[in-house]
Amino acid sequence: MQKFRKRPVVIEAVQWDGGEPSNYLIHEVRVTPAGEWGSDRRLVIPTLEGDMICQVGDWIIKGIQGEFYPIKPEIFEATYESLEAPPAEGQSDAN
Repeated sequence: MQKFRKRPVVIEAVQWDGGEPSNYLIHEVRVTPAGEWGSDRRLVIPTLEGDMICQVGDWIIKGIQGEFYPIKPEIFEATYESLEAPPAEGQSDAN
């Protein structure tokens, strides 16, 4: 058996906070609410492997072929690191 290393790939991602999907999510990712839009908020994301459910806190990743898919926060944190510097102490990261 041979060993391989995953190539470093830069991706774009957004973490869904449970709010109404933004225009970006609706038009670029093509998300739709899953079932009734109540306390159990979920989105349906069409992926290359079929529709997947995105729950509050999940990350939505844009893959290397322009495809989108959800990923759980613990997997995202173990797999990816930010390329952006964290905000300086005392500064907000909200823009």
